[in-house]
Amino acid sequence: MTRVNGGSLGLALLLALLMSAPPALAMDDEARPSGGAMAVDALFARPLLAVATVGGTAVFLVSLPFSALGGNVGEAAETLIKTPAEATFRRCLGCEVSRRADEM
Repeated sequence: MTRVNGGSLGLALLLALLMSAPPALAMDDEARPSGGAMAVDALFARPLLAVATVGGTAVFLVSLPFSALGGNVGEAAETLIKTPAEATFRRCLGCEVSRRADEM
């Protein structure tokens, strides 16, 4: 019988919540995030997304042999690492949608 570490379970739940969130609607070019949205983003969302990026990287590394055998390493990397990393480091402070370089 294996024992699940409480921290690992919490991280898995956090990752599941972040990945299952509905996609946000695109923001108009004229609309700017409020100061409150920026503060909440800086104090809560970005640290949680950074944790999700690190956790996703750990999950990716553990699952790498299996995803390599299944031929979906690129999709696993996209979902577990790239998506939370872009939400953490590429979107503007307070924005709900991150833009990729090819969409800018």
